[in-house]
Amino acid sequence: MSSNPQTAGLPGLRGTDHIGFTVPDLDEAVDFFVGVIGCEPFYELGPFAADDDWMATHLDVHPRAVMKRLKFLRCRHGSNFELFEYDAPGQNRRQPRNSDVGGHHLAFYVDDIDAALAHLRAHGVRILGEPTVRTSGPNAGQTWVYFLAPWGMQLELVSFPDGKGYERDTARRLWHPARPAQ
Repeated sequence: MSSNPQTAGLPGLRGTDHIGFTVPDLDEAVDFFVGVIGCEPFYELGPFAADDDWMATHLDVHPRAVMKRLKFLRCRHGSNFELFEYDAPGQNRRQPRNSDVGGHHLAFYVDDIDAALAHLRAHGVRILGEPTVRTSGPNAGQTWVYFLAPWGMQLELVSFPDGKGYERDTARRLWHPARPAQ
C-alpha cells in the first residue's frame, strides 16, 4: 500500500455521494427529515423484489426481502440520503446504538446550535443531555449534542463557527462557515 496521500485509496475518489439507511416507516422518516430537519425529497423508487438470489447476491439481504420503497433526500450542502423501507424474513427491527457493531449517527452542521435546539424542542424531538462545548484540545471551538429521530435513530447537531482547534496545526482543512469551500 502506498503512503503517498496523492496515490493512496480509490483512484478518482472525489467524496461521499450518498448515505443509505433503512427506516421502519418511510413516510414517517420523510416527514421528519423534510418537516423538522429541512431536507428536500427528490425521487422515489419501489417496490422491488426478486424471484432468484439477486437480493442476496447484490445487497447481502435475505433473498426474499422486499425493498418496499426508497426515497432520496438532499440536505443542503451535505451528502444525499437514500432512505429504504424493507420487509424481510428475520428482519431486525431494533435500532442499533452507537456502541453496537453497525451503530452509527448522522451529524448536521448548524450555524446556531441554540436556535436549532429550540426548533427541535418545539417539534417534540428528544434531546440527549445538554450541548457539550469543547474549549481545549483538537476539537476546541466545537459544540455538539445528540438527539433522536422518532424511530430512535441517533442524530447529532454540531457547530464550530470559528473552526476546530486541530485546524490551526494542519494544512488539511475541513469546511466551516468562516472560510469558503476549497
